Amino acid sequence: MQTEKHLTGTLILSVFTAVLGFFQYGYSLGVINAPQKVIEAHYGHVLGIAGTEGTLPPLTDPATPPHILTMYWSLSVSVFAIGGMVSSFTVGWIGDRLGRVKAMLVVNVLSIAGNLLMGLAKFGPSHILIISGRAVTGLYCGLSSGLVPMYVSEVSPTALRGALGTLHQLAIVTGILFSQVLGLDFLLGNDEMWPLLLGLSGVAALLQFFLLLLCPESPRYLYIKLGKVEEAKKNLKRLRGNCDPMKEIEEMEKEKQEAASEKKVSIRQLFTSSKYRQAVIVALMVQISQQFSGINAIFYYSTNIFERAGVDQPVYATIGVGVVNTVFTVISVFLVEKAGRRSLFLAGLMGMLVSAVAMTVGLVLLSQFAWMSYVSMVAIFLFVIFFEVGPGPIPWFIVAELFSQGPRPAAIAVAGFCNWACNFIVGMCFQYIADLCGPYVFAIFAGLLLIFFLFAYFKVPETKGKSFEEIAAVFRRKKLSAKAMTELQDLRRSEEA
Repeated sequence: MQTEKHLTGTLILSVFTAVLGFFQYGYSLGVINAPQKVIEAHYGHVLGIAGTEGTLPPLTDPATPPHILTMYWSLSVSVFAIGGMVSSFTVGWIGDRLGRVKAMLVVNVLSIAGNLLMGLAKFGPSHILIISGRAVTGLYCGLSSGLVPMYVSEVSPTALRGALGTLHQLAIVTGILFSQVLGLDFLLGNDEMWPLLLGLSGVAALLQFFLLLLCPESPRYLYIKLGKVEEAKKNLKRLRGNCDPMKEIEEMEKEKQEAASEKKVSIRQLFTSSKYRQAVIVALMVQISQQFSGINAIFYYSTNIFERAGVDQPVYATIGVGVVNTVFTVISVFLVEKAGRRSLFLAGLMGMLVSAVAMTVGLVLLSQFAWMSYVSMVAIFLFVIFFEVGPGPIPWFIVAELFSQGPRPAAIAVAGFCNWACNFIVGMCFQYIADLCGPYVFAIFAGLLLIFFLFAYFKVPETKGKSFEEIAAVFRRKKLSAKAMTELQDLRRSEEA
């Protein structure tokens, strides 16, 4: 039926408004990168650290050691992820308690408050205001990164759910690109304008706040959670145009009965029950591999890396990474449905591994051969391309495909927490490790990528076009074959004895 694929104005508005939350997430990830030198100089000025790059003299006696500056800078970058970690566990509760639209409205207050703190950083102790602002914005992004996919998947027609569901990754990379362009020193990445640059995603938050007032509540939430049949029908008609809502209402009724028959699984049960163990390990490992692949190190510190690679205008190279990132995210939207999840994930990890090795070689040999800077640059671009092919988008939705209705909310909460925790560790430690290891820093990521590739090859099942039962059967077979191998080894040992 044609109406099933029909994109109405209300549906476009609702999805666009929701993914503004992911645009803010991307902006917050990328914005801290370009003005690093300017902000560090300001921190040095406020904290009284001599020898920091920039034009500002220290405010007090230069007694504070420079490593304190590295600590404050790393905290400014990574505290964003602490906020996300803390709030990711409350997504299900707030989404069910307030409804999807009202929840997104309420959490926007956090974004506006966090951006205000950063925008006013020059008028107080800048390091404290920036760290506080980044933490509050992180709280918002942790909630938003759960509420947005929830709402988008619930308002989308079945035929468009895959395509509309991948838009959040596109919103993230668009946010990163915006922040990188605005971070150019002749725009906002300079000594006068950097607080405005940091606080600018508050504009997207205000826009989202007012647009949400025009968006219909999720019909699925109204029907399944609240039992408001007439209201659900009314909102479905707004979202679908002039088509009969009864087919979708019947689907929702079926889903409601399934949800009622399957008990909700707690986080504790998820870890203690052997039934879910393999799926939980896979869900956590895909999140860990997304963050520990080194991609956030490139997003957070790319300008710095290009500088080391000997690029004259590193900020423009960073923007180039943002453009490539955006283009390949669009390509991956089509690839994910054509090829399998597993094969794309493996191809992405292997490509990133080769790129990380090339990057290391380029940085190590730079002092001997000037042209090695081009090797490092090409490696960074390839690294980003391969990330967007598999390890970028796939972890966001494969977790939902690995679990049925009962354990899914707990699994998504745990996976979200794991993702944010890894994001924090990379943001906090990368600067120290880069200072310690110098050009060999990406060799560490290459080693991790090899481990992730081997894990994915042996453990991650293909989920494309499979039901939850079929996926569960794959895990059962793997468990049985592992058990049989153990028994065989025990038997051999006893025979030898």
